[in-house]
Amino acid sequence: MANFFPRWTNLLPLWVIVGVLTIGGGVTAGVTYYFTPKYTRVGYTPSQPVAFSHRLHAGQLGMDCRYCHSFVEESGRANVPATQTCWNCHQHVRKGDPMLEKVAASIETGDSIEWVKVHKVPDYAYFNHSAHVNRGVSCVECHGRIDEMSVVRHDQPLSMAWCLDCHRNPDKRLRPLDQITNLGWSPEGLDRRDLGQKLKEAWNVKPPETCGACHR
Repeated sequence: MANFFPRWTNLLPLWVIVGVLTIGGGVTAGVTYYFTPKYTRVGYTPSQPVAFSHRLHAGQLGMDCRYCHSFVEESGRANVPATQTCWNCHQHVRKGDPMLEKVAASIETGDSIEWVKVHKVPDYAYFNHSAHVNRGVSCVECHGRIDEMSVVRHDQPLSMAWCLDCHRNPDKRLRPLDQITNLGWSPEGLDRRDLGQKLKEAWNVKPPETCGACHR
């Protein structure tokens, strides 16, 4: 009895397997590539409950980052300022401004302002702010020119590859400690890498590259 199906149909299972593997591989590669922080976080600019402008405060008024983020040199986390920090100035400056209603309400009730988190490091990754800023890594390296942002955005990927690139080549990112919060700083008359190399040697900077450094 003759075969009901033509002979070429014997290859169908192989073609199906190859097709599934090809499509599956393509989808996996696409998700892996495009679902990294570079694409899912960079540019993220959420609205905040109070319209706080870093361009005005840190840029125009020249306020030091550490006035609000006061624990950044001592703690692993860069703290969000308490409402009292805002009120220290705004109980005198623009006190009745409608834009500051939630600040005044927070002072009266004791309830914290629910700021929206912009920069997020995964729970499985360990990052210590104090370890970086006390060894010459400026806020601008991770957060960009905050002093030029009316609304803060997620500026850098903060991905593992991005962090490793800095750990492997820290020279170009190091600066004197008194310039950490000067986001527009540049080493006048000096080569950035030469200065970074000198600071690296002086401070014995040896950024770890092992898994255990960040995944603890």
